[in-house]
Amino acid sequence: MRGSEPDSRGRAGGSTRIHVVSDVHGNTEALARAGDGADALICLGDLVLFLDYADHSRGIFPDLFGRENADRIVALRTARRYDEARAFGRELWAGRDRNTEILGAVRKQYAELFAAFPTPTYATYGNVDVPDLWPEYARPGTTVLDGERVEIGGRVFGFVGGGLKTPMNTPYEISDEEYAAKVEALGPVDVLCSHIPPEVPELTYDTVARRFERGSRALLEAIRTTRPRYALFGHVHQPLVRRMRIGTTECVNVGHFASTGTPWALSW
Repeated sequence: MRGSEPDSRGRAGGSTRIHVVSDVHGNTEALARAGDGADALICLGDLVLFLDYADHSRGIFPDLFGRENADRIVALRTARRYDEARAFGRELWAGRDRNTEILGAVRKQYAELFAAFPTPTYATYGNVDVPDLWPEYARPGTTVLDGERVEIGGRVFGFVGGGLKTPMNTPYEISDEEYAAKVEALGPVDVLCSHIPPEVPELTYDTVARRFERGSRALLEAIRTTRPRYALFGHVHQPLVRRMRIGTTECVNVGHFASTGTPWALSW
């Protein structure tokens, strides 16, 4: 098994080719092309675009509250003034039905995004996703996995969705214990797929946001003990290091698909 680079004999590709994306954040147009030339697509979550930190006019938040308020909430969060950001959010939502409005906007995005998935697609949740809604939109040909394994092209892939608790309080953040239980349930796999990275500073530091995102110690321990060939993840949009080895495991941040529109390719 190898990544998308040619092997030592100069050959690129093989009998099975998988494309992997993460952090789609509303990029429906590119998602519809992400499976072109591949035997399957893997999506590591974060389909929803709540607020685009590169373009504050895009996403659910500016659609509801406008660009100026989006500028302010981004500035507060970037400065790690989370209490002020939450207080500002409460002011904006005063007198409005937060859950109804957000879920309505998420449903609209999911309808478009799930319709763009090719067949077959194997997907797990990101920290900004709403798992309870996925059964409504996952069509035949899309398999949703979380704490579960699947065989693709003779290789075993394990999937762990969601993120860990943070001050951002995004929709699908769970406890370290719950997350670790999902990792443990997988057992040994050839390819370990998750939304968040293992807890390694080089993989969790975002060079633009200038902060460490949360990585999983359970993932790191699984990599060290079960030694999958690959560990694939996203979540950190501008990582200090996109690819590194832990023992014999190649750890790869597959990229911020919302920005690049290009999947990462794995072939064997």
